[in-house]
Amino acid sequence: QVTVVESGGGLVQPGESLTLSCTASPGSLAHYAVAWFRQAPGKEREGVSSISRGGNTYYVDSVKGRFTISRDNAKNTVYLQMNSLKPEDTAVYYCAARYGYLPPLNPHEYGDWGQGTQVTVSS
Repeated sequence: QVTVVESGGGLVQPGESLTLSCTASPGSLAHYAVAWFRQAPGKEREGVSSISRGGNTYYVDSVKGRFTISRDNAKNTVYLQMNSLKPEDTAVYYCAARYGYLPPLNPHEYGDWGQGTQVTVSS
């Protein structure tokens, strides 16, 4: 089990960029598949992107071409670079980890969750 912590949320205008970070403290993310989920008010939590231990990535259609997930095991950190942000990207973003292989991007597949970081896209 690992404790994950998100950071990097904030308020930005449409079209701007933001980078979220997910670290483990304590613990190491190197042996974990990691995913980003988000939850907007009144909506269910949805998967955004995931990355395997080896760096294979997956994105939902709504963020393809705009978001990039990456990992730096030396820094024990997974990043979500978000470009061309839209108001509909507004949500609390959560980092989640699962030991071992990369599972489907489903919240029920991940057992280690952070507390979330708020991303607000508004003019």
